Amino acid sequence: MPRRMYRTLFAAISPVIVIIAAAGGPSSAHATEWSARSKGGMVASACPEATAAGIRVLEAGGNAVDAAIAVGFVLAVSYPAAGNLGGGGFMLVRLAEGETSFIDFREKAPMGAHRDMYLDREGDVIEDLSVRGHLASGVPGTVAGFWKAHQMYGSAEWKGLVAPAVELAEKGFPAGPRLAASLEKLYVHLEKWPGLSKFFDGKGRPFDAGDILVQPDLARTLEAIAEEGPDGFYSGRTAGLIAAEMGRGGGLITEEDLASYEAVKREPVKGSYRGFDIISAPPPSSGGIVLLEILNIIEGYEMGGVRDIEEIHLVVEAERRAYADRARWLGDTDFVDIPVESLISKDYADDLRKNIKTRATHSIELDAGGSHAPEREETTHYSVVDVGGNAVAVTTTLNGSYGSYVVVEGAGFLMNNEMDDFSVKPGVPNMYGLTGGEANAVEPGKRMLSSMTPTIVVRGGETWLVLGTPGGSTIITTVAQVMMNIIDFGMEPLEAVSAPRYHHQWGPDLVYHEENAFTADERVGLERKGHELRQRSLIGDVQLIMKDGASLVGISDPRRGGLSRGTGKNDRQ
Repeated sequence: MPRRMYRTLFAAISPVIVIIAAAGGPSSAHATEWSARSKGGMVASACPEATAAGIRVLEAGGNAVDAAIAVGFVLAVSYPAAGNLGGGGFMLVRLAEGETSFIDFREKAPMGAHRDMYLDREGDVIEDLSVRGHLASGVPGTVAGFWKAHQMYGSAEWKGLVAPAVELAEKGFPAGPRLAASLEKLYVHLEKWPGLSKFFDGKGRPFDAGDILVQPDLARTLEAIAEEGPDGFYSGRTAGLIAAEMGRGGGLITEEDLASYEAVKREPVKGSYRGFDIISAPPPSSGGIVLLEILNIIEGYEMGGVRDIEEIHLVVEAERRAYADRARWLGDTDFVDIPVESLISKDYADDLRKNIKTRATHSIELDAGGSHAPEREETTHYSVVDVGGNAVAVTTTLNGSYGSYVVVEGAGFLMNNEMDDFSVKPGVPNMYGLTGGEANAVEPGKRMLSSMTPTIVVRGGETWLVLGTPGGSTIITTVAQVMMNIIDFGMEPLEAVSAPRYHHQWGPDLVYHEENAFTADERVGLERKGHELRQRSLIGDVQLIMKDGASLVGISDPRRGGLSRGTGKNDRQ
């Protein structure tokens, strides 16, 4: 598609984006500050309070990992739908000299979990049992992950990195329009889940925008983490409160589960696309493998210039094949063998490309060894680069919005509902419509498969792009399309992030798309090729940092209204 056409599409969606930013941004004061340029460090996150905390750390001399830890803890206070202490995630690090590492703090199944725990006597899935309530929670990993990152790379004092979150929880902050709207939707669940009352005013009513949200129990939990490190969460008072909460509601997490949890350092998945080096998430994330499969297939075609119906068709077919492999092969490598190198090889992409025809392939024709299940979309991503060139991409999640709806009494934080990311019954879709097979079946101590895709792109030996997004099953395709927008279509970073998106995940056999993703002619042409199209809500919330000469450009997706900000003097884009 010509760049002028992309600009036309951006113009078409920009009135919608402005409304979202004004009415749904995390904080009204910064709702439209989507883009920044600075010759110092840069933070891009979904929440102004979190971005500000990261910038303070950078300006005080902390490095990118220090700032990322501070951002993550503040998100646990200011963005309760996805920021968390009771969830997990992944951190991808690339130091300025080229060293890379991936810190896996994905949740784990409790040791009391078993393969058929969400099935009735007839072997059918019990509706919502893996989605809501105490039994839906895996052992949380966020605190352990941040601690491991600090032990490996941190330069600032740990206590000081937790302090901004403690202060925010203790003193409170004004709820922005986005948070207020989110909590209003949560209100209908209060009767069934009374622990959610911490998110409502003294009369049990939702907060209005501008009302001050104070969280004293959460502040006390964060103080313990600040003073004791992970022991302040995985043992002692907090661990006891988690175990007691699980016991009251029939959950499985015990103090022993908490005490034995460890974050793991893994090797990132690495590949290339049109001469750029790609560094991304390894299992138990499916992100890096599926991303590289898509890009490897597309690399065999000439893209750019004019994006026509044929190019859209090719991207959809690449996504279809990569997600079929996700369902068949991917899980926790501590439990299953995954042919990673084969899946991300150029030769394998060549083979996949051979059976892409001019018409749509029916997904049922592709052997995936399972069906596709849905994955919750309420995740959050943030990107950080410091003045020295160290880069961090972090994606964290509770899985669904506000996780399992279970608030740990006395500790003030929500628990995740990540157990739904297992194949609770191989072949049966999860809440995101994604289907998995045996590789992702429930087992004690196992990490559930994820789509989170924190990614770093290297050009000429230097970090060039740092990006990621929430969006459940759409995460991988969003990252791929933003990268192609920049690399193949030559878009500026804000244009690349703002461009309308589409998504295919093998099953269900549908091309999901944002309202203005296709022109009328493209819709007709794709349908004639055999694609079934379905419009859906906005896709993703990309937080991207791009190296541009001597400057860093930070982009927060206009769809949601986050904040990008650099150290020192910032020039708005």
